[in-house]
Amino acid sequence: MRLGARILKTGLAVVLALYLARWLGINPPTFAAIAAAFAIQPSLFRTLRTFSHQVQANLIGATIGVLFVMTFGHEPFVVGVVVTLSIAIFIKLKLEAAIIPTAIVTIIIIMESPSDNFLQFALERFSAVLIGIIAAFLVNLAFIPPRYEKKVFDKVTTVTDSIQEWLTLLARHDADTIALREDIKNQRTELDKANQLFSLYREERNYFRAKTFTQRRKVVVFRQMIQATEKAYQALEAIEKRSEDYLQLPDNVQSRIEEQILTLTDYHHRIILRYNGKVNTHATDEYVDEIEKGQSTMTNLFVTLYEEEQFDLSQWHSFLPAISALIEYQQELEHLDTLVENHHTHAPDDEND
Repeated sequence: MRLGARILKTGLAVVLALYLARWLGINPPTFAAIAAAFAIQPSLFRTLRTFSHQVQANLIGATIGVLFVMTFGHEPFVVGVVVTLSIAIFIKLKLEAAIIPTAIVTIIIIMESPSDNFLQFALERFSAVLIGIIAAFLVNLAFIPPRYEKKVFDKVTTVTDSIQEWLTLLARHDADTIALREDIKNQRTELDKANQLFSLYREERNYFRAKTFTQRRKVVVFRQMIQATEKAYQALEAIEKRSEDYLQLPDNVQSRIEEQILTLTDYHHRIILRYNGKVNTHATDEYVDEIEKGQSTMTNLFVTLYEEEQFDLSQWHSFLPAISALIEYQQELEHLDTLVENHHTHAPDDEND
């Protein structure tokens, strides 16, 4: 079993919250530990945003809880009304959904405090929760934020390589159908993970101007990388669903589709290598022109089948989405190629600023 950074940060935040609560003489310190466990976030940006929202939500919840207890007492019905009202306010203020559990815990803890010296007990309970939030905030700040840039790139390239392998095998009729269908589901999951990592990377902040420009450019490139891989996945899925129709196409059309798929996967691979600095030059105009000609030839061959009486038009209509998916895949690759080259062109200027 592997312990991730967030798991370790959660444990450390709980420990720090317990020590702080004991040092400040707040009892029981358990409430601080609970709040700390809820407040850990995966990125610095989310840490700052969550800290602000946690303080707002807990202050609102605590205030409403105290007012209702002093007015209506400690009855369970009153607690339920306060929780409902507080959640409605949080939603109205567009506070994060993740902070609601901690705020509810704060409300319940405060409203269940003893009647004698209620305000003192309520203040202590609120302070315990606040200490927990602060402990989590400090731990998040102290830890070096994960390098999401590398994580995003590694995840995208891994998924891309796998999809390209399946596209190549499928184009050559060498793919194991059962294994392919199972792995398509896995690739969808991995693509979703890549999008999640990209969201975390996009939220990262850099306070040096030159590096900020570089990061913004990389955000655009990574977004397009994921989009291109998404189109590759859609092409794979479209062809796999129509594999029987693919086999029924004339040999010359099948050969042209196979050649185009191999060309596109090679083009995609080259763009990734170019971004990673393993290819020194941009793709030549002749190289790109050949890809364009290949698409035109493939499309024309497929379109002419519509006019052939001996060809089943239902199969033609069925396979048309696969042709469209390949065309869209190529368009996204061309856009990615432009962005990657633009990134390499301007990167030295950013570093010299």
